[in-house]
Amino acid sequence: MIGDFKNNGKEWRKKNDPRKVNGHDFPDKDKGKAAPYGVYDISENKGWVSVSISHDTSEFAVETIKKWWNKMGKPLYSDAKEILITADCGGSNGYRTRLWKWELQKLANELNLIINVCHFPPGTSKWNKIEHKMFSFISINWKGKPLKSLQFIIQLIGQTKTKKGLEIKTEIDEKEYKIGQEISKKQIKLVNLEPCDFHGEWNYKIKPNNH
Repeated sequence: MIGDFKNNGKEWRKKNDPRKVNGHDFPDKDKGKAAPYGVYDISENKGWVSVSISHDTSEFAVETIKKWWNKMGKPLYSDAKEILITADCGGSNGYRTRLWKWELQKLANELNLIINVCHFPPGTSKWNKIEHKMFSFISINWKGKPLKSLQFIIQLIGQTKTKKGLEIKTEIDEKEYKIGQEISKKQIKLVNLEPCDFHGEWNYKIKPNNH
């Protein structure tokens, strides 16, 4: 939640000068909530985080991947013909979520790239490198600091660095994402999905098509 709310952790402050926060965590209707979604490039130790002021949906997740590719990925991997995404098993990028696969198909068509997806099995999302290599350091950087504004959140994320050279670019995504979007059986049949031999429900590739 955005506002003067308690944020777990400790920070150094002058004696007798504590940060004052609200006594109750009731959402601020004017400030709302922030939903971050990130992409972490393991080989380059660089990341991208989009912060939505709307909802954390599959459409938002894929839009974030698209922004990462256009602003960070493509300049580094201009000759790439495929992208590999490791994702959690649930949430906006869950393996059962039709909208996630539908949006990935649209992205594959637009970029003319094969998109490989490997979902972590249920209960193992903490294995994902993005948790240990990026979001954990973001949490350390803003520990004890009330996330009082959207701009402050963006500032703290963008300032997150490590001794090993982690760099993060970030921006606000002001698009309104609708919740409850349904993808029909007819639409899902248009997704050019090829399951892998090993747990094809979790590991698959989506190829560009002409639909």
